[in-house]
Amino acid sequence: MLKIKAVMAVSGIALAALAGPGLAQDVARADTVIFDLDRTIKDPGNFNWFTPGTKRMHGAHQTMWEPLFILNYGSGELDPWLATGFEDNGESTEFTISLREGVEWSDGEAFNADDVVFTVEMAMGNENLSEREAATIRAQVASVEKVDDLTVRFTLNDPNPRFIVENFGVRIFGSFLIMPEHIWAGEDPATFAFAEPIGTGPYTFTSAATNRAIWDRNDDWWGARTGFMDLPEPQRVIFLETGGEESRAQLMVTDQLDAAQNVSVGTFEAIRAQNPNVIAWYADYPYAAADPCARQLEINTTVAPWDDPDMRKAVAHIIDRSQIVNVAAEGATLASRTMFADYGSMEPFIDAVIEAGYGLPESADVAAAEALIEGAGYTKGSDGIYEKDGEDLSVRIHVNSASTEYTRTIDMIVEQLNRAGIAATPVPVENGVFWGEVLPFGAYEMTYSWLSCGSVNEPWTSMSRYTVADVVPVGERSPGFNNTARWDSEAAASYSQIVERMGQMPLGDPAVAGLVAEAYAHLDAEMPFIPLVQAAKLLPMNTTYWTGWPTAENEYNHPFFWWNHTHQIIHNLEKAE
Repeated sequence: MLKIKAVMAVSGIALAALAGPGLAQDVARADTVIFDLDRTIKDPGNFNWFTPGTKRMHGAHQTMWEPLFILNYGSGELDPWLATGFEDNGESTEFTISLREGVEWSDGEAFNADDVVFTVEMAMGNENLSEREAATIRAQVASVEKVDDLTVRFTLNDPNPRFIVENFGVRIFGSFLIMPEHIWAGEDPATFAFAEPIGTGPYTFTSAATNRAIWDRNDDWWGARTGFMDLPEPQRVIFLETGGEESRAQLMVTDQLDAAQNVSVGTFEAIRAQNPNVIAWYADYPYAAADPCARQLEINTTVAPWDDPDMRKAVAHIIDRSQIVNVAAEGATLASRTMFADYGSMEPFIDAVIEAGYGLPESADVAAAEALIEGAGYTKGSDGIYEKDGEDLSVRIHVNSASTEYTRTIDMIVEQLNRAGIAATPVPVENGVFWGEVLPFGAYEMTYSWLSCGSVNEPWTSMSRYTVADVVPVGERSPGFNNTARWDSEAAASYSQIVERMGQMPLGDPAVAGLVAEAYAHLDAEMPFIPLVQAAKLLPMNTTYWTGWPTAENEYNHPFFWWNHTHQIIHNLEKAE
């Protein structure tokens, strides 16, 4: 267990950081909520979120820039925010969004359809706006038009039932953010810094440095004046770079941090032992909330002997997920039951897979694995390793060395495979090589990753990442990291046809769950990847000053406070009594 020490020294550093230029010390700690920032703000005066860098997650899209909708991970519904609803034309090629009446920018100008059309057309017409959301709009939208001040119509290049949630619903991390036309008009959107930013949110920008950003409540916020929502209780919101796990632990213990980034189980339990007001998503194990990107073992299906589906299934039988959970993850996660993130909104599809008999067990079945391996002509040698034609059955497993989570998990899998008779070896590589060379070009036999990431309220997004449409030869870059396994069998073709049908169906269509199970039969039979465990985010939340944090018992949404939905979290916070 971590021994927390040198608290006063770290506290002094933190207080000094908050006393930077432009900050008037007129807001009490009890009226301030402090969020952990896990990175340096390299350009504190640049709020152009269309270009790379920390331009929005240090408070800008959590307090100042509001989304049109917010996806609720529990229900799968879109909660309206700056918009009140939308309609499609029945073919998912045209979407009409209704904006909320009375919304204003913090300078008093009206927020309306002109701002939406201007921002979308700005992204469509400028290839230099490189952030993912801008690139997605360019790829999907054929045209956008103002119907009236509160109505905007989008015409798409191709049918897409997920258009609204993908672009405007905070599905994962962020959404396409609307900017004020009356400020951006006439500026070069690729170079404009927006150094004096404004938004529609209940907070306005006060100051920023490389290690913190400060936002103060706008008591004239449109939402309170129109009755949309009460003013949030915190008068000030601070995003503070804490410098790592030990220092964030020290700040939590001394009540100088209200919500922290991911920590280990040992660190969390040490914090809680010294500050019983600190909570997490779950009150007990696994403590952590599930991240959308469930972990899995990727398998290159072009490399012998792993080009044989039976050999891939043998590996799947050998893996003991409960051991990964209890040892590698220290109990802070759950074994995956399917390829999907285990959210309430995904339950119908997870249940369909399990009811069809394709759910994953927590424990290993080594006897079943041995039968498959021996059926492929291998015999176990005196050293306990299978061999055939004088060669050992071996595998090299690449792993990104950037995180102990990754390396500990692969070390556990290597140990399990060796015990079962496969000579496995971990191959740690640095982050840039892993994402730049190993994964996209298929330069691996097996590797640890999360390439099924994407589905949080519907199954198509994740399942579409393994269709034959994205197969390229080893040595060529897989498009969007899709199907790096190069799965290209008859079963893969059948799977792809089913997934393509799913992609044309409207969200909420009750027939989709049955198609998920039908497609999943091919995944289960051929195992181009092996789901392992849910991705864990153990986020300490401090109730000394503020209650109302999102938890499994208070699940108004998930707790990832660096996302655009953090508006919901801040609005739910109440001063502790």
